[in-house]
Order: sequence, then structure tokens, then C-alpha cells
Amino acid sequence: MSTFNKVVLFTGTDGRAAFREETVALSEGTPAARLSPLMPSDGFQLRESPVGFRSPFHCTGAPQWLFVLQGQMEIGLQDGSSRSFGPGEHFYSADTLPEGATFDPAVHGHWSRQVGDQPLVTLFVRG
Repeated sequence: MSTFNKVVLFTGTDGRAAFREETVALSEGTPAARLSPLMPSDGFQLRESPVGFRSPFHCTGAPQWLFVLQGQMEIGLQDGSSRSFGPGEHFYSADTLPEGATFDPAVHGHWSRQVGDQPLVTLFVRG
């Protein structure tokens, strides 16, 4: 059986955002076109971020897939590490604020920024 690599941005037990990798089984379809089981979604949005865009630290409001369609995106974490994503790359953003917590930009969330000379175009799929 084939699998799909799912990069996940999540909130750890310490309240800090981190990345991990999971696999999604491609258990349906045919040998020539393997598919995952159907996953629910609550809609999608397209976003264009201009050259120079950078967000402050923030948490994801609701878990969602993020697919980079154009440009380069960098995601930074509280520990100083970052990860870049280019066209055709993705991650599942699920670093929501822990229940009962008050947002603290020195502890929670991640920042994102556009990298390079091309606007960043992304597709968000809620789910």
C-alpha cells in the first residue's frame, strides 16, 4: 500500500508549535491512481501575500491544510527553527491555542512570511 507524507504543524503539550510528519494510507482507488479515504472539509480560501509579507506570532484559528500554489513561504517557530514550503508543497496547520490558555506571543503559535521576489499564493482547505 502506498502512503502520502503529511507534514503537521501542531501544538505540543508545552503549548508551543512544532512540526511532525505522519503518513496517510492511500488505500483506495486503483494501482494506477491510489487515493486516500475521503476526508471532510468545511470550505477553502485562496490568499495572496505580497512581496515582503510577514505575520506576527499567531495560532491557527481552525485546523486546515495549506498548499503553496506560487512563491515561497517560511514558517517560524518559538524555538528559532523554521521550515520553508514552495509550489506544490503543503502542511496541515493545527497549532491551535490550548484550551483555556490566553495567547502569549512569547510561547504560542508560529509566524509566516513570504520569501523571494514573487507574491505568495496559498490555498487553505478547512477541515
